[in-house]
Amino acid sequence: MKIRSLPLVVGALLGALSFGSYAAEVSFDEAWQLLQQNNNSLAAQRANVERYGHLQDASGSLNLPKVTLGANYTRLDQDVTLNGSQFADSLSGVPNIPAGALGLDLGQVASALGGITSTIENQDIFTSSIRAVWPIFTGGRITAAQTAAEGKKEEAQSQLAMEVQARYEDLSKYYFSVVLARNVVDTRMAAEKGLTKHRDFAIKLEEQGQIARVERLQAEASLAKAVVERKKAQHSLDIAEAALTQVLGQSETVEPRDQLFINENLPPLDAFVDQTLNTYPGLAILDAKEKQASSLMKAEKGKYFPEVYAYGDYSLYHGDSLAGQLKPDWLVGIGVSVPLLENTGRSEQMKAANSAVSQVQFLKKQAKQDLSVLVEKTYLEAQQALDEVQGLNTSIQLAKENLKLRQKAFSQGLGRSLDVVDAELYLASVKTQQDAASFQYLLSLNKLLALSSEMNNFSTYKYNAITPAQLRTKDAS
Repeated sequence: MKIRSLPLVVGALLGALSFGSYAAEVSFDEAWQLLQQNNNSLAAQRANVERYGHLQDASGSLNLPKVTLGANYTRLDQDVTLNGSQFADSLSGVPNIPAGALGLDLGQVASALGGITSTIENQDIFTSSIRAVWPIFTGGRITAAQTAAEGKKEEAQSQLAMEVQARYEDLSKYYFSVVLARNVVDTRMAAEKGLTKHRDFAIKLEEQGQIARVERLQAEASLAKAVVERKKAQHSLDIAEAALTQVLGQSETVEPRDQLFINENLPPLDAFVDQTLNTYPGLAILDAKEKQASSLMKAEKGKYFPEVYAYGDYSLYHGDSLAGQLKPDWLVGIGVSVPLLENTGRSEQMKAANSAVSQVQFLKKQAKQDLSVLVEKTYLEAQQALDEVQGLNTSIQLAKENLKLRQKAFSQGLGRSLDVVDAELYLASVKTQQDAASFQYLLSLNKLLALSSEMNNFSTYKYNAITPAQLRTKDAS
Protein backbone atom coordinates (compact mmCIF):
# COMPACT_ATOMS: atom_id res chain seq x y z
CA MET A 1 0.00 0.00 0.00
CA LYS A 2 1.31 3.45 -0.90
CA ILE A 3 1.83 5.73 2.10
CA ARG A 4 1.58 9.47 1.66
CA SER A 5 4.09 11.79 3.23
CA LEU A 6 3.11 13.60 6.41
CA PRO A 7 3.08 17.11 4.87
CA LEU A 8 0.65 15.98 2.20
CA VAL A 9 -1.66 14.38 4.74
CA VAL A 10 -1.61 17.47 6.97
CA GLY A 11 -2.26 19.69 3.99
CA ALA A 12 -5.21 17.59 2.92
CA LEU A 13 -6.71 17.69 6.40
CA LEU A 14 -6.31 21.45 6.69
CA GLY A 15 -7.86 21.87 3.27
CA ALA A 16 -10.84 19.78 4.31
CA LEU A 17 -11.37 21.85 7.44
CA SER A 18 -11.15 25.32 5.94
CA PHE A 19 -12.50 27.02 2.85
CA GLY A 20 -11.32 30.53 3.62
CA SER A 21 -7.87 30.65 2.04
CA TYR A 22 -8.24 29.20 -1.43
CA ALA A 23 -10.55 29.27 -4.42
CA ALA A 24 -12.57 26.10 -4.78
CA GLU A 25 -15.82 24.75 -6.04
CA VAL A 26 -18.40 24.41 -3.29
CA SER A 27 -21.80 22.81 -3.27
CA PHE A 28 -24.84 24.74 -2.13
CA ASP A 29 -24.87 22.87 1.19
CA GLU A 30 -21.19 23.74 1.78
CA ALA A 31 -21.86 27.35 0.87
CA TRP A 32 -24.71 27.40 3.40
CA GLN A 33 -22.38 26.15 6.13
CA LEU A 34 -19.83 28.81 5.20
CA LEU A 35 -22.41 31.57 5.34
CA GLN A 36 -23.62 30.51 8.78
CA GLN A 37 -20.03 30.64 10.03
CA ASN A 38 -19.08 34.00 8.53
CA ASN A 39 -22.24 36.11 8.30
CA ASN A 40 -22.22 39.12 10.61
CA SER A 41 -26.01 39.45 10.76
CA LEU A 42 -26.33 35.91 12.08
CA ALA A 43 -23.49 36.54 14.54
CA ALA A 44 -25.32 39.65 15.80
CA GLN A 45 -28.54 37.71 16.30
CA ARG A 46 -26.67 34.96 18.17
CA ALA A 47 -25.18 37.61 20.46
CA ASN A 48 -28.70 38.95 21.01
CA VAL A 49 -29.87 35.47 22.05
CA GLU A 50 -26.95 35.23 24.48
CA ARG A 51 -27.86 38.64 25.88
CA TYR A 52 -31.43 37.69 26.67
CA GLY A 53 -30.26 34.32 27.96
CA HIS A 54 -28.13 36.11 30.53
CA LEU A 55 -31.04 38.41 31.40
CA GLN A 56 -33.26 35.38 31.94
CA ASP A 57 -30.64 33.85 34.23
CA ALA A 58 -30.48 37.14 36.08
CA SER A 59 -34.24 37.10 36.70
CA GLY A 60 -33.80 33.85 38.64
CA SER A 61 -32.03 35.85 41.35
CA LEU A 62 -35.24 37.73 42.17
CA ASN A 63 -36.18 34.88 44.54
CA LEU A 64 -32.99 35.30 46.56
CA PRO A 65 -32.51 37.64 49.52
CA LYS A 66 -30.93 41.03 49.05
CA VAL A 67 -27.96 41.42 51.38
CA THR A 68 -26.21 44.77 51.69
CA LEU A 69 -23.31 46.08 53.69
CA GLY A 70 -24.05 49.61 54.83
CA ALA A 71 -22.27 52.37 56.72
CA ASN A 72 -23.71 55.66 57.93
CA TYR A 73 -22.20 58.83 59.31
CA THR A 74 -24.52 61.30 61.01
CA ARG A 75 -23.69 64.62 62.67
CA LEU A 76 -26.14 66.06 65.19
CA ASP A 77 -26.40 69.70 66.18
CA GLN A 78 -25.21 68.67 69.65
CA ASP A 79 -24.68 65.67 71.88
CA VAL A 80 -27.78 63.87 73.10
CA THR A 81 -27.60 64.23 76.90
CA LEU A 82 -29.81 63.39 79.88
CA ASN A 83 -29.54 65.07 83.29
CA GLY A 84 -30.79 63.77 86.61
CA SER A 85 -33.95 65.85 86.67
CA GLN A 86 -34.97 64.62 83.20
CA PHE A 87 -34.21 61.09 84.25
CA ALA A 88 -36.27 61.44 87.42
CA ASP A 89 -39.16 63.00 85.51
CA SER A 90 -39.11 60.12 83.04
CA LEU A 91 -39.39 57.49 85.76
CA SER A 92 -42.73 55.81 86.23
CA GLY A 93 -43.94 53.41 88.92
CA VAL A 94 -41.68 54.91 91.61
CA PRO A 95 -42.87 53.70 95.05
CA ASN A 96 -44.14 56.32 97.49
CA ILE A 97 -41.37 56.46 100.07
CA PRO A 98 -42.02 58.61 103.19
CA ALA A 99 -39.75 61.59 103.62
CA GLY A 100 -36.79 60.81 105.82
CA ALA A 101 -37.06 57.09 105.34
CA LEU A 102 -33.75 57.09 103.51
CA GLY A 103 -32.24 59.70 105.77
CA LEU A 104 -32.43 62.25 102.92
CA ASP A 105 -35.01 64.77 101.93
CA LEU A 106 -36.46 64.03 98.45
CA GLY A 107 -36.05 67.61 97.45
CA GLN A 108 -32.39 67.37 98.24
CA VAL A 109 -32.12 64.15 96.19
CA ALA A 110 -33.80 65.74 93.17
CA SER A 111 -31.59 68.79 93.49
CA ALA A 112 -28.49 66.58 93.64
CA LEU A 113 -29.55 64.54 90.56
CA GLY A 114 -30.21 67.69 88.57
CA GLY A 115 -26.53 68.39 88.45
CA ILE A 116 -25.68 65.00 86.96
CA THR A 117 -25.53 64.70 83.12
CA SER A 118 -25.24 61.53 81.00
CA THR A 119 -24.32 61.55 77.29
CA ILE A 120 -26.71 59.18 75.50
CA GLU A 121 -25.36 59.75 72.01
CA ASN A 122 -22.40 61.68 70.70
CA GLN A 123 -22.72 64.48 68.21
CA ASP A 124 -20.88 62.41 65.57
CA ILE A 125 -22.49 59.04 64.92
CA PHE A 126 -20.96 56.29 62.80
CA THR A 127 -22.67 52.90 62.34
CA SER A 128 -22.11 49.91 60.10
CA SER A 129 -24.27 46.82 59.60
CA ILE A 130 -25.26 44.01 57.26
CA ARG A 131 -28.88 44.12 56.16
CA ALA A 132 -30.89 41.36 54.46
CA VAL A 133 -34.37 41.47 52.92
CA TRP A 134 -35.91 38.26 51.56
CA PRO A 135 -39.16 38.45 49.57
CA ILE A 136 -41.65 35.80 50.64
CA PHE A 137 -44.76 36.83 48.70
CA THR A 138 -44.99 39.56 46.06
CA GLY A 139 -48.37 38.89 44.50
CA GLY A 140 -46.84 36.97 41.61
CA ARG A 141 -44.75 39.89 40.34
CA ILE A 142 -41.46 37.98 40.57
CA THR A 143 -42.89 35.04 38.64
CA ALA A 144 -44.31 37.44 36.06
CA ALA A 145 -40.92 39.11 35.63
CA GLN A 146 -39.22 35.74 35.17
CA THR A 147 -41.83 34.64 32.61
CA ALA A 148 -41.39 37.91 30.73
CA ALA A 149 -37.61 37.38 30.65
CA GLU A 150 -38.18 33.88 29.29
CA GLY A 151 -40.48 35.32 26.63
CA LYS A 152 -37.84 37.84 25.57
CA LYS A 153 -35.27 35.09 25.17
CA GLU A 154 -37.71 33.03 23.10
CA GLU A 155 -38.39 36.08 20.95
CA ALA A 156 -34.65 36.56 20.38
CA GLN A 157 -34.30 32.89 19.41
CA SER A 158 -37.15 33.21 16.92
CA GLN A 159 -35.62 36.38 15.49
CA LEU A 160 -32.41 34.42 14.95
CA ALA A 161 -34.39 31.71 13.16
CA MET A 162 -36.03 34.38 10.98
CA GLU A 163 -32.62 35.79 10.13
CA VAL A 164 -31.37 32.30 9.25
CA GLN A 165 -34.27 31.84 6.85
CA ALA A 166 -33.67 35.25 5.25
CA ARG A 167 -29.98 34.55 4.77
CA TYR A 168 -30.81 31.12 3.28
CA GLU A 169 -33.05 32.72 0.67
CA ASP A 170 -30.38 35.33 -0.08
CA LEU A 171 -27.75 32.64 -0.54
CA SER A 172 -30.05 30.79 -2.94
CA LYS A 173 -30.26 33.91 -5.11
CA TYR A 174 -26.52 34.61 -5.02
CA TYR A 175 -25.44 31.01 -5.52
CA PHE A 176 -27.75 30.05 -8.36
CA SER A 177 -27.36 33.45 -10.01
CA VAL A 178 -23.74 32.46 -10.58
CA VAL A 179 -24.83 29.09 -11.97
CA LEU A 180 -27.35 30.75 -14.27
CA ALA A 181 -24.79 33.33 -15.41
CA ARG A 182 -22.30 30.57 -16.14
CA ASN A 183 -24.90 28.71 -18.22
CA VAL A 184 -25.67 31.88 -20.14
CA VAL A 185 -21.97 32.29 -20.89
CA ASP A 186 -21.80 28.70 -22.14
CA THR A 187 -24.86 29.26 -24.33
CA ARG A 188 -23.42 32.50 -25.72
CA MET A 189 -20.13 30.77 -26.43
CA ALA A 190 -21.93 27.99 -28.26
CA ALA A 191 -23.84 30.56 -30.32
CA GLU A 192 -20.61 32.44 -31.03
CA LYS A 193 -18.95 29.21 -32.11
CA GLY A 194 -21.86 28.37 -34.43
CA LEU A 195 -21.87 31.86 -35.94
CA THR A 196 -18.11 31.67 -36.42
CA LYS A 197 -18.52 28.51 -38.50
CA HIS A 198 -21.33 30.22 -40.40
CA ARG A 199 -19.15 33.27 -41.08
CA ASP A 200 -16.28 31.09 -42.31
CA PHE A 201 -18.63 29.12 -44.54
CA ALA A 202 -20.12 32.34 -45.90
CA ILE A 203 -16.66 33.58 -46.85
CA LYS A 204 -16.03 30.40 -48.84
CA LEU A 205 -19.40 30.63 -50.58
CA GLU A 206 -18.75 34.26 -51.50
CA GLU A 207 -15.35 33.35 -52.91
CA GLN A 208 -17.08 30.67 -55.03
CA GLY A 209 -19.66 33.20 -56.17
CA GLN A 210 -22.59 31.27 -54.65
CA ILE A 211 -23.79 34.11 -52.37
CA ALA A 212 -23.77 37.87 -52.53
CA ARG A 213 -21.36 40.04 -50.57
CA VAL A 214 -24.20 41.28 -48.36
CA GLU A 215 -24.81 37.76 -47.09
CA ARG A 216 -21.20 37.49 -45.98
CA LEU A 217 -21.40 40.92 -44.30
CA GLN A 218 -24.56 39.81 -42.52
CA ALA A 219 -22.72 36.76 -41.16
CA GLU A 220 -19.80 38.90 -39.96
CA ALA A 221 -22.08 41.47 -38.32
CA SER A 222 -24.04 38.77 -36.54
CA LEU A 223 -20.82 37.20 -35.28
CA ALA A 224 -19.54 40.55 -33.99
CA LYS A 225 -22.79 41.07 -32.10
CA ALA A 226 -22.58 37.56 -30.66
CA VAL A 227 -19.06 38.32 -29.39
CA VAL A 228 -20.37 41.45 -27.65
CA GLU A 229 -23.20 39.47 -26.04
CA ARG A 230 -20.79 36.79 -24.88
CA LYS A 231 -18.54 39.41 -23.25
CA LYS A 232 -21.54 41.00 -21.54
CA ALA A 233 -22.53 37.59 -20.20
CA GLN A 234 -18.97 37.03 -18.96
CA HIS A 235 -19.01 40.37 -17.12
CA SER A 236 -22.33 39.44 -15.52
CA LEU A 237 -20.79 36.15 -14.41
CA ASP A 238 -17.79 37.96 -12.89
CA ILE A 239 -20.10 40.28 -10.96
CA ALA A 240 -22.23 37.39 -9.69
CA GLU A 241 -19.13 35.45 -8.57
CA ALA A 242 -17.77 38.50 -6.75
CA ALA A 243 -21.09 38.97 -4.95
CA LEU A 244 -21.21 35.31 -3.91
CA THR A 245 -17.61 35.45 -2.69
CA GLN A 246 -18.36 38.50 -0.55
CA VAL A 247 -21.53 36.99 0.88
CA LEU A 248 -19.60 33.90 1.96
CA GLY A 249 -16.82 36.04 3.46
CA GLN A 250 -14.08 34.46 1.36
CA SER A 251 -10.87 36.07 0.15
CA GLU A 252 -10.73 34.29 -3.21
CA THR A 253 -13.34 33.55 -5.84
CA VAL A 254 -15.88 30.85 -4.94
CA GLU A 255 -17.28 28.79 -7.79
CA PRO A 256 -20.50 26.78 -7.44
CA ARG A 257 -20.29 23.05 -7.95
CA ASP A 258 -24.02 22.38 -8.21
CA GLN A 259 -26.04 22.78 -11.39
CA LEU A 260 -29.47 24.20 -12.06
CA PHE A 261 -32.05 21.46 -11.71
CA ILE A 262 -35.72 20.69 -11.40
CA ASN A 263 -37.74 17.90 -9.82
CA GLU A 264 -40.34 16.03 -11.76
CA ASN A 265 -42.87 16.71 -9.01
CA LEU A 266 -43.22 18.39 -5.63
CA PRO A 267 -44.76 17.20 -2.35
CA PRO A 268 -48.42 18.23 -1.96
CA LEU A 269 -49.16 21.85 -1.09
CA ASP A 270 -50.85 20.93 2.21
CA ALA A 271 -47.60 19.42 3.49
CA PHE A 272 -45.78 22.73 3.05
CA VAL A 273 -48.66 24.75 4.52
CA ASP A 274 -48.99 22.57 7.62
CA GLN A 275 -45.25 22.46 8.22
CA THR A 276 -44.99 26.24 7.84
CA LEU A 277 -47.82 26.96 10.27
CA ASN A 278 -46.25 24.58 12.80
CA THR A 279 -42.65 25.80 12.61
CA TYR A 280 -42.52 29.34 11.17
CA PRO A 281 -40.44 31.45 13.61
CA GLY A 282 -42.50 34.57 12.91
CA LEU A 283 -45.43 32.90 14.66
CA ALA A 284 -43.11 31.92 17.52
CA ILE A 285 -42.18 35.61 17.86
CA LEU A 286 -45.86 36.46 18.31
CA ASP A 287 -46.18 33.64 20.86
CA ALA A 288 -43.26 35.13 22.80
CA LYS A 289 -44.82 38.60 22.67
CA GLU A 290 -48.10 37.18 23.93
CA LYS A 291 -46.24 35.58 26.84
CA GLN A 292 -44.62 38.92 27.67
CA ALA A 293 -47.95 40.77 27.50
CA SER A 294 -49.61 38.16 29.73
CA SER A 295 -46.75 38.47 32.21
CA LEU A 296 -47.18 42.24 32.27
CA MET A 297 -50.88 41.80 33.04
CA LYS A 298 -50.04 39.44 35.92
CA ALA A 299 -47.46 41.88 37.24
CA GLU A 300 -49.98 44.72 37.26
CA LYS A 301 -52.54 42.47 38.96
CA GLY A 302 -49.94 41.64 41.61
CA LYS A 303 -49.89 45.30 42.69
CA TYR A 304 -53.24 44.69 44.39
CA PHE A 305 -51.75 42.07 46.72
CA PRO A 306 -49.66 42.76 49.84
CA GLU A 307 -45.95 42.10 49.93
CA VAL A 308 -44.57 39.83 52.62
CA TYR A 309 -40.86 39.81 53.33
CA ALA A 310 -38.39 38.72 55.97
CA TYR A 311 -35.64 41.05 57.05
CA GLY A 312 -32.66 41.06 59.36
CA ASP A 313 -29.86 43.36 60.47
CA TYR A 314 -26.53 42.62 62.09
CA SER A 315 -24.51 45.51 63.51
CA LEU A 316 -20.83 45.49 62.70
CA TYR A 317 -20.03 48.77 64.46
CA HIS A 318 -22.21 51.08 66.53
CA GLY A 319 -19.80 53.24 68.53
CA ASP A 320 -19.12 53.40 72.26
CA SER A 321 -21.92 55.71 73.26
CA LEU A 322 -24.56 54.66 75.74
CA ALA A 323 -27.16 54.32 72.97
CA GLY A 324 -24.72 52.21 70.96
CA GLN A 325 -24.02 49.95 73.91
CA LEU A 326 -27.71 49.45 74.56
CA LYS A 327 -28.50 48.68 70.90
CA PRO A 328 -28.76 44.89 70.18
CA ASP A 329 -26.22 43.32 67.87
CA TRP A 330 -28.83 41.77 65.59
CA LEU A 331 -32.52 41.72 64.82
CA VAL A 332 -34.85 39.72 62.52
CA GLY A 333 -38.47 40.12 61.60
CA ILE A 334 -41.26 39.74 59.07
CA GLY A 335 -42.80 42.71 57.31
CA VAL A 336 -46.01 43.24 55.38
CA SER A 337 -46.63 46.06 52.95
CA VAL A 338 -50.27 46.59 51.88
CA PRO A 339 -50.87 48.92 48.91
CA LEU A 340 -53.74 51.28 49.66
CA LEU A 341 -53.28 54.01 47.12
CA GLU A 342 -50.62 54.22 44.41
CA ASN A 343 -49.91 56.50 41.47
CA THR A 344 -48.93 54.07 38.68
CA GLY A 345 -52.46 53.56 37.35
CA ARG A 346 -52.45 49.83 37.94
CA SER A 347 -56.05 49.38 36.78
CA GLU A 348 -55.44 51.06 33.44
CA GLN A 349 -52.10 49.31 33.14
CA MET A 350 -53.91 45.97 33.46
CA LYS A 351 -56.35 46.98 30.75
CA ALA A 352 -53.49 48.05 28.49
CA ALA A 353 -51.74 44.71 29.01
CA ASN A 354 -54.95 42.85 28.24
CA SER A 355 -55.32 44.87 25.04
CA ALA A 356 -51.76 43.95 24.11
CA VAL A 357 -52.62 40.25 24.50
CA SER A 358 -55.66 40.67 22.26
CA GLN A 359 -53.57 42.55 19.69
CA VAL A 360 -51.02 39.75 19.50
CA GLN A 361 -53.74 37.14 19.14
CA PHE A 362 -55.30 38.99 16.21
CA LEU A 363 -51.88 39.47 14.62
CA LYS A 364 -51.23 35.74 14.91
CA LYS A 365 -54.49 34.88 13.16
CA GLN A 366 -53.71 37.32 10.36
CA ALA A 367 -50.14 36.03 10.09
CA LYS A 368 -51.39 32.48 9.63
CA GLN A 369 -53.68 33.57 6.84
CA ASP A 370 -50.90 35.53 5.14
CA LEU A 371 -48.49 32.62 5.51
CA SER A 372 -50.95 30.21 3.92
CA VAL A 373 -51.34 32.57 0.96
CA LEU A 374 -47.58 33.09 0.67
CA VAL A 375 -46.84 29.36 0.73
CA GLU A 376 -49.52 28.66 -1.87
CA LYS A 377 -48.24 31.49 -4.10
CA THR A 378 -44.65 30.25 -3.85
CA TYR A 379 -45.74 26.67 -4.48
CA LEU A 380 -47.64 27.68 -7.62
CA GLU A 381 -44.66 29.70 -8.82
CA ALA A 382 -42.46 26.64 -8.42
CA GLN A 383 -44.99 24.50 -10.26
CA GLN A 384 -45.23 27.09 -13.03
CA ALA A 385 -41.44 27.11 -13.39
CA LEU A 386 -41.48 23.31 -13.60
CA ASP A 387 -44.06 23.39 -16.37
CA GLU A 388 -42.08 26.03 -18.23
CA VAL A 389 -38.83 24.06 -18.06
CA GLN A 390 -40.51 20.91 -19.32
CA GLY A 391 -42.54 22.73 -21.95
CA LEU A 392 -39.55 24.58 -23.40
CA ASN A 393 -37.78 21.31 -24.06
CA THR A 394 -39.97 20.73 -27.12
CA SER A 395 -39.15 24.23 -28.34
CA ILE A 396 -35.45 23.48 -27.98
CA GLN A 397 -35.73 20.34 -30.07
CA LEU A 398 -37.64 22.28 -32.71
CA ALA A 399 -35.04 25.07 -32.68
CA LYS A 400 -32.24 22.54 -33.21
CA GLU A 401 -33.98 20.99 -36.19
CA ASN A 402 -34.75 24.42 -37.62
CA LEU A 403 -31.10 25.42 -37.31
CA LYS A 404 -29.98 22.29 -39.16
CA LEU A 405 -32.43 22.98 -41.97
CA ARG A 406 -31.39 26.63 -42.27
CA GLN A 407 -27.73 25.72 -42.32
CA LYS A 408 -28.32 23.07 -45.00
CA ALA A 409 -30.40 25.43 -47.13
CA PHE A 410 -27.76 28.15 -46.87
CA SER A 411 -24.99 25.74 -47.86
CA GLN A 412 -26.96 24.87 -50.97
CA GLY A 413 -27.57 28.50 -51.83
CA LEU A 414 -31.29 28.19 -51.11
CA GLY A 415 -31.39 30.21 -47.88
CA ARG A 416 -30.28 33.54 -46.49
CA SER A 417 -27.57 34.18 -43.95
CA LEU A 418 -30.11 36.02 -41.81
CA ASP A 419 -32.20 32.87 -41.53
CA VAL A 420 -29.24 30.92 -40.16
CA VAL A 421 -28.41 33.71 -37.71
CA ASP A 422 -32.00 33.92 -36.50
CA ALA A 423 -32.15 30.16 -36.01
CA GLU A 424 -28.87 30.16 -34.07
CA LEU A 425 -29.92 33.02 -31.82
CA TYR A 426 -33.39 31.58 -31.30
CA LEU A 427 -31.90 28.31 -30.08
CA ALA A 428 -29.66 30.22 -27.67
CA SER A 429 -32.59 32.30 -26.38
CA VAL A 430 -34.77 29.24 -25.72
CA LYS A 431 -31.94 27.51 -23.86
CA THR A 432 -31.42 30.64 -21.75
CA GLN A 433 -35.14 30.87 -21.10
CA GLN A 434 -35.18 27.26 -19.92
CA ASP A 435 -32.22 27.88 -17.62
CA ALA A 436 -33.94 30.99 -16.26
CA ALA A 437 -37.09 28.96 -15.55
CA SER A 438 -34.99 26.36 -13.73
CA PHE A 439 -33.41 29.20 -11.75
CA GLN A 440 -36.85 30.50 -10.76
CA TYR A 441 -37.85 27.00 -9.72
CA LEU A 442 -34.86 26.75 -7.37
CA LEU A 443 -35.62 30.15 -5.86
CA SER A 444 -39.22 29.13 -5.20
CA LEU A 445 -38.18 25.71 -3.89
CA ASN A 446 -35.67 27.20 -1.45
CA LYS A 447 -38.21 29.76 -0.32
CA LEU A 448 -40.65 26.94 0.41
CA LEU A 449 -37.93 25.11 2.34
CA ALA A 450 -37.11 28.26 4.31
CA LEU A 451 -40.75 29.02 5.15
CA SER A 452 -41.31 25.47 6.35
CA SER A 453 -37.96 25.32 8.23
CA GLU A 454 -36.84 22.42 6.01
CA MET A 455 -33.58 23.90 4.72
CA ASN A 456 -31.68 20.75 5.63
CA ASN A 457 -33.78 18.77 3.13
CA PHE A 458 -32.36 20.56 0.09
CA SER A 459 -29.96 17.68 -0.55
CA THR A 460 -32.96 15.33 -0.89
CA TYR A 461 -34.37 17.40 -3.72
CA LYS A 462 -30.94 17.65 -5.34
CA TYR A 463 -30.49 13.88 -5.17
CA ASN A 464 -33.78 13.32 -7.04
CA ALA A 465 -33.17 16.11 -9.55
CA ILE A 466 -32.75 16.36 -13.29
CA THR A 467 -30.77 19.16 -14.92
CA PRO A 468 -31.97 21.02 -18.04
CA ALA A 469 -29.10 19.48 -20.02
CA GLN A 470 -30.18 15.97 -18.96
CA LEU A 471 -33.76 16.83 -19.85
CA ARG A 472 -32.73 17.95 -23.36
CA THR A 473 -30.72 14.78 -23.87
CA LYS A 474 -33.56 12.61 -22.54
CA ASP A 475 -36.14 14.10 -24.89
CA ALA A 476 -33.74 14.10 -27.83
CA SER A 477 -33.19 10.36 -27.46
